[in-house]
Amino acid sequence: MPRPLRVAIVGAGPAGIYAADALLKSEVAADPGVSIDLFERMPAPFGLIRYGVAPDHPRIKGIVTALHQVLDKPQIRLFGNVDYPTDISLDDLRAFYDAVIFSTGAMADRALSIPGIDLDGSYGAADFVSWYDGHPDVPRTWPLQAEKVAVLGVGNVALDVARVLAKTADELLPTEIPQNVYDGLKANKALEIHVFGRRGPAQAKFSPMELRELDHSPNIEVIVDPEDIDYDAGSIETRRGNKQADMVAKTLENWAIRDVGDRPHKLFLHFFESPAEILGEDGKVVGLRTERTALDGTGNVKGTGEFKDWDVTAVYRAVGYLSEKLPKLPWDLGSGTVPDEGGRVIEEGGTHLQSTYVTGWIRRGPVGLIGHTKGDANETVSHLLADHAEGRLHTPASPAPEAVDAFLAERGVRYTTWEGWHRLDAAERALGEPQGRERVKIVEREDMLRESGA
Repeated sequence: MPRPLRVAIVGAGPAGIYAADALLKSEVAADPGVSIDLFERMPAPFGLIRYGVAPDHPRIKGIVTALHQVLDKPQIRLFGNVDYPTDISLDDLRAFYDAVIFSTGAMADRALSIPGIDLDGSYGAADFVSWYDGHPDVPRTWPLQAEKVAVLGVGNVALDVARVLAKTADELLPTEIPQNVYDGLKANKALEIHVFGRRGPAQAKFSPMELRELDHSPNIEVIVDPEDIDYDAGSIETRRGNKQADMVAKTLENWAIRDVGDRPHKLFLHFFESPAEILGEDGKVVGLRTERTALDGTGNVKGTGEFKDWDVTAVYRAVGYLSEKLPKLPWDLGSGTVPDEGGRVIEEGGTHLQSTYVTGWIRRGPVGLIGHTKGDANETVSHLLADHAEGRLHTPASPAPEAVDAFLAERGVRYTTWEGWHRLDAAERALGEPQGRERVKIVEREDMLRESGA
């Protein structure tokens, strides 16, 4: 009697769960069946939704409901608090599974090579996001002494960072932020936030809804300089061909022509300012120098040689996320991704690394919204299933599910399960209940493991 197809997925964020869902909806799932194990280095699942989405975005966190329905399926098991490759290696996975899909995402900051980037007071946005999202592996405190702050970048992460810095702690208290984050934000001295983009309004990577949300806070006055509203032929073409870009540009235009109000925290959106240097004294940030840029006709910009110094004492770079290199897999250093063709991992020389696949940001880089990950997963899974149908997958030595449990027990790996997530979820909701909050996130890894019953 043929056994189910055994698949390991490394990374239990949206990309990994969407891949599991695609497998469950395949013909193979009906006969002879699929058996899927998700390995996640955090004690809790959901990846970027739990540790990358700002706490005041419950709409996006609602995606968790759909992911829950996938993980509830009996063909899926979750192994949380299991790190690749420390706890389980690629060779180990091959002993238990017909195929392995890596969906580990991206959590580090992409580098920005300008003078002064290493000064005290210069931060990566990803580290700040991890702090306010209660990631167990970052410090519990964050320095928030700066009254004037710069944020470099014009994507949604830059907006999240700017918004969290500009809001009051009490505005964020109804969300799931843990006590240490509330205490930190309560001490936040920021009164002016300056967001810088080197190109123009038509090239900003904000999503329209995220941008408009900035203006909803009673404490944040969003300010756009009318001189920054400029378009060339390339920009006009972008607006005509991209509804999102056009909506963003219209919002920015409306903000540029209105009178400045009296809300206490000022959030400036600057365009055509390219970061040139972070200025320092005694090893600390004392300013930011930018070069004014101008459109070149194509939607790109060129430097004008005109520089300006901005009075800020903290700088956050939000210029993109970067994935960590995965041992035993080929790596493209420039893009920070695993080389692939349609999700099949491709080794140097162009051959497919047998039974090994990628999906999500580790495959295509940290671009697109969470929903874009679904099509990515479908493509990867379709090629995995084609390889299975044509007999190209390898045969594992120990395909029985219980062999994995025995292996982790022998290694002394303390892991969480899907049932354990339900316990942790209940514990976080119980913490929030006395305050009328949906949940309060548990931060310490040891506390998460204990509440999960690991």
